Amino acid sequence: MNPAPPLPGSDAALQSALAPRAKLWRHALFMALLCIGIAVLLTVIDGGGLPTKLIYSFSIGLCCWIIIDGGRHAATALYSRWRRRRGLPALPFTVFVGWRWIAPLMLVGMVAGPMLGTMIADSLTGLHSPGLFRPGSTGSALTLVVTVLGSALAFFAMSTMERLANARALAEAAQRQAAENQLKLLESQLEPHMLFNTLANLRVLITLDPPRAQAMLDQIIAFLRATLNASRVGTHPLAAEFERSADYLALIGVRMGARLQVMLDLPAELRTLPVPPLLLQPLVENSVRHGLEPKVEGGRIEVRARRDGARLVLSVRDTGLGLEGASPASAGTRFGLQQVRERLRTLYGADATLSLETAAGAEGGALATITLPIRP
Repeated sequence: MNPAPPLPGSDAALQSALAPRAKLWRHALFMALLCIGIAVLLTVIDGGGLPTKLIYSFSIGLCCWIIIDGGRHAATALYSRWRRRRGLPALPFTVFVGWRWIAPLMLVGMVAGPMLGTMIADSLTGLHSPGLFRPGSTGSALTLVVTVLGSALAFFAMSTMERLANARALAEAAQRQAAENQLKLLESQLEPHMLFNTLANLRVLITLDPPRAQAMLDQIIAFLRATLNASRVGTHPLAAEFERSADYLALIGVRMGARLQVMLDLPAELRTLPVPPLLLQPLVENSVRHGLEPKVEGGRIEVRARRDGARLVLSVRDTGLGLEGASPASAGTRFGLQQVRERLRTLYGADATLSLETAAGAEGGALATITLPIRP
């Protein structure tokens, strides 16, 4: 049972490296509290001295724990080495290797732990306790039985906590994998959508203006060649996203000519910020297709980026027909907007938003705004 691998670009790798140490300290704290509880219980039962009970309880409990838990991790290391020799992935530090390994360790720990712990406590206190298999005082036998049972309880509790933690890690890994698969699916749906729209426009232009159709075809080839690799990565610099939008608008400019004016505004300090690919292009495509193309005189499209505290604001504004002026035929299915919303929800949850509204000012048109957290 392997936990999820750390996510790239996050603190998960560091957390994964520190997890064994954190678990070790939690287990040690749990054992210390359990040994104190056993010592107090035995003091209440037989009225003996608490300091002596603490020494015996800690000595026996820690010996049992070291033998069982240390042996479990040693078994994990040996099993991992065996898996690596056969080309299988190694097991993590906290994996539960199965009862065929644990049962013998528990038996050894329950026998050797009390014997060794009692010897250590005797040397510390100067007392002489009866052996494990020899009759002795009732108090010593009671101390032995309660401590052994407590050690067994501690092991079962700690192993259960580890298995629950591993189960949670696996569930989180499955959720991350599902989110990544959904994101890839959305991207794979989005790219053909843009390409089909462009090819449909090219088909019309071939009949009306063959030279411009040839120029548009050359621009399509250059656009696809430049963006193929970028569309296969998880993030790329915001400057690359603006460049892709510029390439797409240059492609559309072959068809619309002077009817299309473009303004791109990307501050220099924001150029290297990582963003998901294909984030602006669907908004730009919607502005052109639903706002500017149906308008006889065309118009202007503005793509801007700005920083608002710890958030990045991306906006695509056009001076086209606007939300109310678009005809049902030109309104389409808003596929691009839907996909952008799905991708933002998959990547950022509730931390990212996409809004579409009527642009302010006398020129009218539509304004699409993406707000997302800035991540290093």
